Amino acid sequence: MDTTTNTTDSEMLTTYIDYDATPCQTVAVQAFAFHFLPSLYSLVLIFGLLGNALVVLIFVTYKKLKSMTDIYLLNLAISDLLFIVSLPFWAYYAADEWIFGNELCKILSGVYLAGFYSGSFFIILLTIDRYLAIVHAVFALKARTVVYGILTSVVTWCLAILASVPGMVFNRLQKENNRFACTPHFSSETQIRWNQFLTLKINFIGLIFPMMVMTFCYVQIIRTLMRCRNDKKTKAVRLIFIIMIVYFLFWAPYNIVLLLQTFQSSFHLDSCEDISNLAIAVQATETLAMAHCCINPVIYAFAGEKFRKYTCMFFRKHVALPLSKHCSVLSRESLYRSTSAYSHSNGEQDISAVL
Repeated sequence: MDTTTNTTDSEMLTTYIDYDATPCQTVAVQAFAFHFLPSLYSLVLIFGLLGNALVVLIFVTYKKLKSMTDIYLLNLAISDLLFIVSLPFWAYYAADEWIFGNELCKILSGVYLAGFYSGSFFIILLTIDRYLAIVHAVFALKARTVVYGILTSVVTWCLAILASVPGMVFNRLQKENNRFACTPHFSSETQIRWNQFLTLKINFIGLIFPMMVMTFCYVQIIRTLMRCRNDKKTKAVRLIFIIMIVYFLFWAPYNIVLLLQTFQSSFHLDSCEDISNLAIAVQATETLAMAHCCINPVIYAFAGEKFRKYTCMFFRKHVALPLSKHCSVLSRESLYRSTSAYSHSNGEQDISAVL
């Protein structure tokens, strides 16, 4: 038996197409996926699920939907949950093969992409919402309403679903190297062009357009804040830089590596070693990009004073107080006293839109 072509599933070679030469087979890519991706996906799933589920719970229990910002924050959490709900399937797929059938292959591909696109769109909307609240405060009184928030959210979800249609159409169950895979299928004549188009679309929606909007809006916000006298100005400016830097650090590596892999011939990266290294880099940086959904609740929700207050109230009521019944160390009186410290809160000022 020729052991170079007949191996176990866990060691199965994954073929990466070199457009100018013969297919290049490598064990390293599949080995990386088998040993690292399931664990990394699981961590993203756990922390992303806890953080975003808590955001949804706080909105439903306490905060309600009283402003456009609330609507966008809730939708961002839902899009992140939609994004990570398919991760258990992809984690198993990375460790073994696709065993969930053709229908789930298409559905989960669409769900994954819809979560990705909607997350990017709602981050853009939150940025514009902050811009209107700070730079155009008078106009924002008419524009930043719950009705407009709902309408723009519906349009955003429609655009996200529309953008994810190619994933549902082209992804399907197929046999690759004696291993069932859930991958895009194109005709040989259009494969290169479709791959290039989809990569450019991901780069534009996932990195270029959000960074353009963030750069413009936050520059205007900083200029406005620098002219006003407010004790929270320094904190607001610092948070703005954190938002932009974190988004760039999480998404830029994946988009750059994906671009290099898709246009590898143009960058003279067509050797087997280059193809293997790019494939591993795509897997690693994609996981890093996924982890951004774990950071979103911290940056966009928990950074706000009122949201932190509601979170503390939730944990005191549903975690600390029930535990105090079974633990004499915890004092019910002290818990209620600490909760009362949050009972009086003033309305959020315009600058709180960036806090």
